[in-house]
Amino acid sequence: MRKIRMAQIGTSRNSHGREIFATFASLSDIFEIVGYALPENERVLVSERMDVFEGYREMSVEEILSDPTIEAVSVETEEKYLTKYAQMAADAGKHIHMEKPGGISLEDFEKLIATVKTNGTVFSTGYMYRYNPVVRDMVARAKAGEIGEIISVEAQMNCRHGEDVVRWLSGYPGGMMFYLGCHMVDLVMQFMGVPDRVVPFNKSSGRFPDCDSKDFAMAVLEYKNGASLVKTCDAEMGGFSRRQLVVTGTKGRFMIEPLEVTIKYPLQYTKYNECLADGWNRAVEWKNSEEHDRYRAMLEAFGSMVRGEIENPFGYDYELELFRTLKKCCE
Repeated sequence: MRKIRMAQIGTSRNSHGREIFATFASLSDIFEIVGYALPENERVLVSERMDVFEGYREMSVEEILSDPTIEAVSVETEEKYLTKYAQMAADAGKHIHMEKPGGISLEDFEKLIATVKTNGTVFSTGYMYRYNPVVRDMVARAKAGEIGEIISVEAQMNCRHGEDVVRWLSGYPGGMMFYLGCHMVDLVMQFMGVPDRVVPFNKSSGRFPDCDSKDFAMAVLEYKNGASLVKTCDAEMGGFSRRQLVVTGTKGRFMIEPLEVTIKYPLQYTKYNECLADGWNRAVEWKNSEEHDRYRAMLEAFGSMVRGEIENPFGYDYELELFRTLKKCCE
């Protein structure tokens, strides 16, 4: 099997750049890491996350993009710079794995999708729940009609960060909806598709004085036969353990709670149940998934896409509609 020569552009304090690079390094049978670049003064601003790059070559963005032997680029800068550097990589004809959800501008994201679509290059985004084995199983079973016609999906992703993160959120439209709610919007759309209407409810909890950051975010996504709910809150005690997905159909219901539990980072397991019989008060049995890595399956899939072994199940049009829907949720 030939190795894919790749490089990473950027990292950040509040997202997964460090862990993504470490995962690429662990997949040495698939990827050959040529180097990395740290734009936007990241070596200074994110100095505490530099250890993962030790032993690899530091390059400029221009060196990475002008090297014809580098097929793939991982773009892991802070969210507001993602589309900027992904567009540069797209213009250079590289395959791209990019941190979610993309930059702030819809126009810029539309241009990026148009470029990769014209190129025919791989465009993968860092929605790691797409590769949670229980989520994948439930999406497949729901699409096969196992729980009948889906009435609603309820998705939550909560946490409780300190003041520095909450103030940082103020730089993004919708605050928590943009930062973490995007994962939940993606989950709803995997089951339900593009909504007919979006009604956002993004608020500040007032946890910190003179900070109007939208650290409580919620949106209702309306469909022809019901409505689905996305919620993400950065002011919830025990919020991590209540990351939840509930899919309700006319013949049954799937529920995952929590969406992930760390055992030995980044290994995870998922707790879930299913109710496929009649009766609103039927007792359910909780099950635990096997351990799984939060990022490994996602980047293994990226490698298979680059080598042409599989088609991207989340194509250009889906990524664009997801971003458009997220923007509506962030209003």
